[in-house]
Amino acid sequence: MLPLRKLTRTRCFLILGLALFTGSVYSQTSSELFHGLEKLKETKRVLYVAAHPDDENTRLIGYLANGVHAEVAYLSLTRGDGGQNLIGKELGIELGMIRTQELIRARETDGGRQFFSRAIDFGFSKHPDETLTNWEREKVLEDVIWIIRKFQPDIVINRFNDIPGTTHGHHTTSAILSLEAFDKAADPTVFPDQLQWVEPWQPTRVFWNAYNWGGQYEPKEGTMYHRFEVGDFNPFLGQTYSKIAADSRTMHKSQGFGSTAQLGEGSDFVEFVKGVPFTSDPFQGVATRWDKVPQGKAIERAIDLVIANFDFKNPENNVPSLLDIRQQLYELSSNALWIKEKQADIDQLILESIGFAAEFTAPKELSFPTDEFRALLTLNNYSAIKLDLQSFSVLDDDISLAGTLTENRPLTQQIPIRLPRDFPASQPYWMVQQPKDNLFQIDNRLDIGKPFNDPSVSGNLVFRIGGQKFELQVPLRYKYNDQVDGEIVQPFTVVPRASLSIDKENVFLLNGASDVLKVEVSFEKELMEGKLSFEGIPESSFEILSEIREPEKKKITYSVKLLAGSVGEKRVVGVRFVTQDEEVFDQGKRRITYKHIPNLTYFPPAEFNLIQLNLNTSAQRIGYIPGAGDDVPGVLRNLGYEVDVLDDGALNLSKMLEFHTLIVGIRALNVNQALADEMSTLFRYVEQGGNLIVQYNTSSPLLTRQLGPYPLQLSRNRVAVEDSPVNVDFSAHPVLTTPNRIVMKDFEGWVQERGLYFPNEWDDQYITPLEMQDPGETPTKGSLLLANYGKGTFTYSGISWFRLLPAGVPGAIKLFVNLIEQAGERKND
Repeated sequence: MLPLRKLTRTRCFLILGLALFTGSVYSQTSSELFHGLEKLKETKRVLYVAAHPDDENTRLIGYLANGVHAEVAYLSLTRGDGGQNLIGKELGIELGMIRTQELIRARETDGGRQFFSRAIDFGFSKHPDETLTNWEREKVLEDVIWIIRKFQPDIVINRFNDIPGTTHGHHTTSAILSLEAFDKAADPTVFPDQLQWVEPWQPTRVFWNAYNWGGQYEPKEGTMYHRFEVGDFNPFLGQTYSKIAADSRTMHKSQGFGSTAQLGEGSDFVEFVKGVPFTSDPFQGVATRWDKVPQGKAIERAIDLVIANFDFKNPENNVPSLLDIRQQLYELSSNALWIKEKQADIDQLILESIGFAAEFTAPKELSFPTDEFRALLTLNNYSAIKLDLQSFSVLDDDISLAGTLTENRPLTQQIPIRLPRDFPASQPYWMVQQPKDNLFQIDNRLDIGKPFNDPSVSGNLVFRIGGQKFELQVPLRYKYNDQVDGEIVQPFTVVPRASLSIDKENVFLLNGASDVLKVEVSFEKELMEGKLSFEGIPESSFEILSEIREPEKKKITYSVKLLAGSVGEKRVVGVRFVTQDEEVFDQGKRRITYKHIPNLTYFPPAEFNLIQLNLNTSAQRIGYIPGAGDDVPGVLRNLGYEVDVLDDGALNLSKMLEFHTLIVGIRALNVNQALADEMSTLFRYVEQGGNLIVQYNTSSPLLTRQLGPYPLQLSRNRVAVEDSPVNVDFSAHPVLTTPNRIVMKDFEGWVQERGLYFPNEWDDQYITPLEMQDPGETPTKGSLLLANYGKGTFTYSGISWFRLLPAGVPGAIKLFVNLIEQAGERKND
């Protein structure tokens, strides 16, 4: 994680409450404090709606949040689980976790906040009808209405329009549901169960963030629209809105969206779609919320007075006036969310003005129920204004604090921590239950919409400034110094007392043979007595060969023999460790670490795919040239192949000729310049008898146009429906019959999609035996291109092997094995 230098002027909001100061509190520059005052005065609210992380227009969000000073939230219907990953091999749920954090960091950068619905990104969709077939429309609509009712935006801006067929089906669906929610959020008969927490709400108008693909937006005659000058410079932040936007968009690193700000003027347009017409300003007719509460105008005048007399040189001199505003705000009886936000804002401004800092740090990053340790609470106040400490409470302990903080003299105190036996693990809240029907299953209504979990452990600090009582939630975190990056702060994470690790995600029982699986049970404290069991297969189908106990390493390792039997071609098998006290541990422990986001820990079900196949393979040595990252090598090893992952230094002909088959990983020709420079060498390898398989690349940006030994041209063509029809010319090429006969059943049970970025033009030397199409579309033969070249064989394929093989899809595995087995006579050398 990048070192945290100071807190940005964003807060971490819960849907139904506030979590003020989710990290240490640091002072801001005087100009940033002044900027915060301007935001305190403004009451406009904007909800921006789209489908995925990185769909949002960071330039417009940054401008509205920092130029207009509005509260701006982005509702992304999904967490981007179905996308691709440029920086690693995480896909699916894990990629969704990464992209969630990238969105949170993007909002910290551009000044917005982040919401999500329960919808899961199931992959590319070409039409909203298909999208809404996969999502339960009413539940996703319910979430959009929930966010509107809670956030109470004055205007809604959709990233996309509602015209089907112009873009991704998820994109269009986000606009369709936003417009429907706009019509229904004010109706108390729609989802009335929400009204115990929120009130019906009617935004004033809804817009489309208008654009033209490949050019500037040109409004049609009679269209109501507004132009925002989003290239302007903000002198208080010292940046243009274009720079803020570029820095925000660069947070989407897993998608390869590093951005450079344009210099000079820039415009963004919003086109009126529905609601109250306007003539000059999208916020026309939106009254300031200060007019709607008693003493609101007086508070607004008091803010104006501080702005007019703001002391930039000594910002602590502004604190007495800020305390007066705070007292008036806290005297308001309203429970409206915007009032709670303004109360949080004024608290933050006061603490930043005095340079207050609060840190609550643990001696380790990972802990577990029943664990005991001492945390360190450190408090400081850089100013001469007195801060009188009262108490600090954490878990069930109340600790009295005595003393006054002032003049940069810190206080430190050891805080004993004991996590109860039933303390929950830090599982992301949307993953506590197994997803169903492309929706996350979330029981607690108040969790829906939250970007991420609350801190696992927080303490409540109580103190007084100028006689007024403050309460501050201080999260427990792990902080250490890295000799390269300096200060690093990570979330404090609670893991289960025991977790299971399985050495194979796919266990193949080939041709009636058995296989051996290793299961490691790791304990956080000491070994527990218990036994290993399996769910989904009969006891007669497995045999525990050994149990190795290693108390010093706090683990037990089981070797398990899995026997071929009548369990079907593929089955998901769960693994459990049951203690003598009948306590069940059935989760793994996975860690995801990248510097640009916090460390992520989650606990997937301990399970594996048991796959029984009759499959002919040979003893081949395979060289795998990595691309953007995938799990294909692990699957091939489990099938019995010897697989070496080749680095850039191995891309020479003599090294290549050591392998029967070379496989190029996904998007390698988008990200691996060394490989792109050596494509002619790979073709010489084929010419001398090698077997080369190149997996999909995106059509742009390509590092080379030399994708095959004969010309081929990539397109954006894809087949998104995983069970769409496939026509096969079984006589076209031996790969469909040798060494394993492919049948139509082998195209059943595929996951997420057929494939993507298929070639649309190719040389006549290529054979294309497969024809695929999405419903209602023209068939394409670009999914699989096969050619002989010299003494060897070449394959280019946009089929989504990187999803199908790790998912254990039997037919896809059989077809890919046949591609490998083309190695021909060289495999017997």
